[in-house]
Amino acid sequence: MKMYIKSVVVDDQAKARAFYTETLGFRVKHDIPMGEFSWLTLVSPEEPEGVELALEPDAHAPTRAFREALMAGGIPFTAFSVDDLDAEYARLSAAGVEFTNPPMTAGGAKMAVFNDTCGNLIQLIEVLDG
Repeated sequence: MKMYIKSVVVDDQAKARAFYTETLGFRVKHDIPMGEFSWLTLVSPEEPEGVELALEPDAHAPTRAFREALMAGGIPFTAFSVDDLDAEYARLSAAGVEFTNPPMTAGGAKMAVFNDTCGNLIQLIEVLDG
């Protein structure tokens, strides 16, 4: 069994597509119109054949409530790994990304949390050696 996709529920697919591609640097893998919304998935340019990130519309009340509860509780919806958290923090801060938690070290990882502008907090994690 392999990982195929992970999802983030967003309040606006077009806004999310712009943020996740233009600001974060992901690339569109699939954009298939499906009525009012699209089957919209992205990949990392570092792993173009890797796990896809689906930007799912919060068109259903339960998913919207879940996303809003996570945001209200300060809980990240998902996490992305990076090789150098300090460099990503500097790059994204310069691009105007709002961090709710600056880089901090806990256990064997360094992490930070940012607002994706689409109703979610996203955690960045750098796994530290030894």
